[in-house]
Amino acid sequence: MFHANEIKEWQRRIGLYDDEVAYRELFLHFYKPLLKFATSFVKSAETAEEVVSDVFISLWERRQQLENVNNLQVYLYVSVKNTSLKYLLKQKKQSAITIDELSVELASPHQNPEQMLLTAEMLSRIEAAIEGLPPRCKIIFKLIREDGLKYKEIAEILNVSVKTIDNQLAVALAKIARVLNVQLKKSSR
Repeated sequence: MFHANEIKEWQRRIGLYDDEVAYRELFLHFYKPLLKFATSFVKSAETAEEVVSDVFISLWERRQQLENVNNLQVYLYVSVKNTSLKYLLKQKKQSAITIDELSVELASPHQNPEQMLLTAEMLSRIEAAIEGLPPRCKIIFKLIREDGLKYKEIAEILNVSVKTIDNQLAVALAKIARVLNVQLKKSSR
């Protein structure tokens, strides 16, 4: 997993030196998560590939302005969201789309030791619980747990409040816990 410093370095190298190697690293790092995110809007793998490719082409074309971008990860997600919505409007398939209408595929290519310890049955139950979440909860859960975004970043991407993110994650975790028959304890802040 790459850290923010590595992403910032790619951003700097692309913006200042037209570094194609850094651009390729950035593309490879973000392509799959952005593709899943775009697919949740446009409902087509081919169209999602086109959307993500358009965002990366635009990024390369505007590379001299990359230094002005504070959080490149949020910038890329917002760009994919906006490009997806523009595509939908252009195609007149849908005049507006809400977060509740999104479908999200949850699959992580990364395995950590905790995941490896879970039994196949437990993984199956967890996946079923996640698939049973309402669309808004599912996309927020995915962006936090799978893509590792911060609440503030997700709030920017989805144009909702941080409190909404917090509430939706609480709903998601409660529903997953209920399916898994686990008691969640409220943390005292």
